[in-house]
Amino acid sequence: MSSLIKIEEAHESKLREVWSVEDFARRHRIAKEEEARLKKLFGDFATKQELLSNAQRPPLFR
Repeated sequence: MSSLIKIEEAHESKLREVWSVEDFARRHRIAKEEEARLKKLFGDFATKQELLSNAQRPPLFR
């Protein structure tokens, strides 16, 4: 299902924030190998939305 997003509202969204890949990896407890993959993909900085949609974490099972 899709929804309409107004352009004015998209610019105010927190998902448009630019983050350091290192900072994102540290905050979300992402492994060094995954951090290196994200850096290769985006460089040192990317938007929060890009990082959240591309980061992979193994499931935490007991």
